[in-house]
Amino acid sequence: MTLDAVSKILQAVLLACGKAMTVEQLIAIFGLEDGVNHEQVVQALQTLRVALEGSALELVQVASGFRVQVRAEFGPYVSRLWEERPQKYSRALLETLALIAYRQPITRGEIEDIRGVAVSTQIIRTLQEREWVRIAGHRDVPGRPALLVTTRLFLDAFGLKRLSDLPSLAALRDLDQINAELNLTEAGQNEQNGLMMAKDAQPHDDFQVEEHE
Repeated sequence: MTLDAVSKILQAVLLACGKAMTVEQLIAIFGLEDGVNHEQVVQALQTLRVALEGSALELVQVASGFRVQVRAEFGPYVSRLWEERPQKYSRALLETLALIAYRQPITRGEIEDIRGVAVSTQIIRTLQEREWVRIAGHRDVPGRPALLVTTRLFLDAFGLKRLSDLPSLAALRDLDQINAELNLTEAGQNEQNGLMMAKDAQPHDDFQVEEHE
């Protein structure tokens, strides 16, 4: 099977799938008779990324693998296909998520100390229901408070391959700027009917999937 044929198959699979897939998952799409190996899939992904340049779609690598998504500039038009308005999140929730992202592992009490106000149970529950945050253990202090960390789905939702791709905290002046950099206010628009829409996520030059919990 030619590299071009493999590339087109990968494009079709990723478009139909509507979510990120690892190289191993993509290899499994092919049968033994196709004779497609790991190196060919990686090369085909590189070919696909180049082929999509100049189109409304792009291939990006996030924590869970590779996905084909609509470029950011076309997001506002695509979103008009759905009547419901994108979910809006409160400032308190966005600040809490930003603090978890940058200070993890962090306890609810530590978040409250930084923000200067109580963090409602509903905020933590919402973040867990979105599967952006999980409990990674407990602090070894009286009461053993839960340690909160972000998840692989958090990275996927914000177009990140790894936590080190977060904007430098030293370069951000306040939580408003953090929220703007992460596009937290528009996170609900990133996934609609299985077709991903970019939020300033840029393709990575390397094609090595990073594993995250």
